Amino acid sequence: MTGKQQTVVVTGASGGIGRASAIAFARRGAKVALLARGEKGLAGAAKEVEAAGGTPLAIPLDLADYDQVERAAQRIENELGPIDVWANVAFTTIFAPFTQIDPKEYKRATEVTYLGYVYGTRVALDRMKPRDHGAIVQVGSALAYRGIPLQSAYCGAKHAVQGFHDSLRCELLHDKSNVHVTMVQMPAVNTPQFSWVLSRLPKHPQPVPPIFQPEVAAGAVVYAADHPKRREYWVGGPTAATLIANKFAPGILDRYLARTGYKSQQVDQFDPHEAANLWEPADGKDGYDYGAHGVFDSRSTTRSYQVWASRHHGLLGLLGAGAAAVAGSIVASRSRTK
Repeated sequence: MTGKQQTVVVTGASGGIGRASAIAFARRGAKVALLARGEKGLAGAAKEVEAAGGTPLAIPLDLADYDQVERAAQRIENELGPIDVWANVAFTTIFAPFTQIDPKEYKRATEVTYLGYVYGTRVALDRMKPRDHGAIVQVGSALAYRGIPLQSAYCGAKHAVQGFHDSLRCELLHDKSNVHVTMVQMPAVNTPQFSWVLSRLPKHPQPVPPIFQPEVAAGAVVYAADHPKRREYWVGGPTAATLIANKFAPGILDRYLARTGYKSQQVDQFDPHEAANLWEPADGKDGYDYGAHGVFDSRSTTRSYQVWASRHHGLLGLLGAGAAAVAGSIVASRSRTK
């Protein structure tokens, strides 16, 4: 959907996947509304969107407050025009064993990471459904299906988003609506979250390797926005492997993660930024624009062959069926010659 200048909304646009996605949309000349709490990060994102060829509108707000989200949506339509795409990316969380998380902290993480998606989706639908046009992209995770230790708040919220997504998709299909919702399940991504989430781990938190750069994730978000009829996309081989393993051998995966999940999410690495963003934006505490990338650039990859496979699953299915047919013909031919 690139024939006209789109109006795109990206939540969590001050850093990480949200920021990379905003820039990716801007490269197509989109008008991009940037929603997040951190004003320093939003200012940096707005400059990058403009440099990439887009028209930015930065709106600082708390996604956990529905009234703020509703006012932002109205402002976006007043200043940029009807919303074509809404991408939900924003989240916050706590790295800690469950019993070390205060109930108020758990509530806050859930409100931002789950209800932030619900509120964004609601205000988008209120505007898209009467026009019978629009796409909503929910940025998910392999952890929307597979919980791992030390991230119960995040995993619980992403599981909730997944259930919400499935339910809403059914309703839109029932209504024969031309508004579509799709979900992009992400792998480990090199974002600033590992520098700014509240952590009670003895070492620096890290994404479970292999790690992908946020531009890989952003490319999938843009593609999903252009092709939103698919119920979901998987980004990265590890995402596919995790979801398949969890489907067929969840108990074995429980035991494997119990043995490896603590060590694989921690690393001895220096990080000058230690501002937790659960209650306040991290850049408001240290005045630092974190950007799209985290501190793991040297260990991150810029490509994912699985993304291509996810986009071309129909072609791969045909090739697989063709290969099976050829193999069957060969077997049948050999059996007749015996």
